[in-house]
This record gives sequence, structure tokens and C-alpha cells, in this order.
Amino acid sequence: MKRVISTDEAPSAVGAYSQATTNGDLLFTAGQIPLTPDGELLDEESIGDQTRQSLENVQAILAAEELEMGDVLKMTVFLADIGDFEEMNEVYSEFFDDEPPARSAIEVGALPKGAGVEIEAIASLE
Repeated sequence: MKRVISTDEAPSAVGAYSQATTNGDLLFTAGQIPLTPDGELLDEESIGDQTRQSLENVQAILAAEELEMGDVLKMTVFLADIGDFEEMNEVYSEFFDDEPPARSAIEVGALPKGAGVEIEAIASLE
């Protein structure tokens, strides 16, 4: 059965979606933009800082289920400009040890609220 996951340690959903859902085996996060838990949008910050905030949001959602970044099986990174890949990747790598998850990085036409990056994750609960 589907169960909705929510935490005050990550930004509240700003639309008709949940921060994350699980079926008991896998956890799926919604895409996380560089929005702080108190609602401050970091869209004017560097892509590195935006990436860090987005990943901290993912991390907080995982922690609500007692999971860590090492439990992530797949991440998808959406970039407003693929030219920001290297800077995003440098910060991204700080969040993973020796065995990072599978990942896709895609340039998109635009992201919510004018963000430069949006990141979603799929993690294992087992």
C-alpha cells in the first residue's frame, strides 16, 4: 500500500504532490529544488549552493524514514543549463561515499520557480 511521507525538515509541497511516497519497499521523493525548509528560494545562488540545498532536502526526507543517502538506488538531476554539470557534480559527489547510486542528469527547458536544479531520488527501505 502507498504511504505518504512528510517532514518539517524539508520544504512543504507547493502543489498537488507529496514530499515522498513509499510502498514499503521503495521510497520515491518528489523533485527537490533549492528551497529551504522555511521557504527561502536560493535561485540567485550558485548552482553548487542550489545543488547542496536540493540534496539536503532529499536527505531530510530520507531521514524521516531513517534512511541515508547510501540507501538511494537512483537519482535524477534536472538542470536548467547542462553547462552547470561540472559544478553540480562537484557538490553532488560530497553526498556519496564509494558507491554512489545510479544517476541521470538532464537539461530541461525550465524548472519550477526559476531554479537552476531539481533533484529526485528512489531509495530502498530494505
